[in-house]
Amino acid sequence: MKDYGTLSQAINKLKLEEGYEYDFNLLDEYIEIKAVNETYHINDFNVDKVLRFEGMSNPDDNAILYAITTENGKKGVLVDGYGISSGQVSKPMLDKLNLKAKRPID
Repeated sequence: MKDYGTLSQAINKLKLEEGYEYDFNLLDEYIEIKAVNETYHINDFNVDKVLRFEGMSNPDDNAILYAITTENGKKGVLVDGYGISSGQVSKPMLDKLNLKAKRPID
């Protein structure tokens, strides 16, 4: 398992070393890349990696980093809180981003 360090270090490594150049935003039924005005529904992307970060002293620091590739080849990252701080998304989106899905958790 690769050591990605902190959340910000992991984002930098994914972007600079692994080509995940875009920043995704999570919405109820889809994810988006605002910079290029594109949206992707649940069947339009794959989650390649999931990295989980836990705050040492503050539960508000908990986060999950997803490395995502879209069907048209755009690679990017999505950061989301988990537990109490996680956002409200649809059940199908929750299933797509589920940590227990058959993919490596680093």
